[in-house]
Amino acid sequence: MAEMVFNPQGNARAFRDALGQFATGVTVVTIDAPEGPMGFTANSFAAVSLDPPLVLWSPAKSSTRFAHFAAARHYAIHILDRAHGDWLTRFARGGAGFHGLSHEISPEGVPLIHGALARFECAQHATHDGGDHLIVVGHVLRAASREGEPLVFAQGRYGCFAPTP
Repeated sequence: MAEMVFNPQGNARAFRDALGQFATGVTVVTIDAPEGPMGFTANSFAAVSLDPPLVLWSPAKSSTRFAHFAAARHYAIHILDRAHGDWLTRFARGGAGFHGLSHEISPEGVPLIHGALARFECAQHATHDGGDHLIVVGHVLRAASREGEPLVFAQGRYGCFAPTP
């Protein structure tokens, strides 16, 4: 198949499709908001530093919940297992959110969802303008993980990682 070359400023769809070739994990970021526990599905998550332990994620400025997440001093990033497909709609616009979902509260007041593949409990370290997103860097206070198969997003679809033999 021939390579397609384009100007990203002139073809947003082609740029988005090219970005979709990079498989990412899927996370739910949680905070304690004035309205109660709130979650945000994001695939813009990355490690930044081991010493000090820093991670980042990037909420879209167009989100109706953006202001709450941008202002949060503490939050938790939950990495989803392939079995957590229902969490995608739960934390999408108009989803059930935390209604009926088992969770606990961290010492900082952040809702923590049971069963995540990994979890990073963070204090906001810095924020940076990222165009139509905000880059939020978190200092990891605590982390937890378990064995499992991560949920993956690529080419506009969800799936799971299949290791090569």
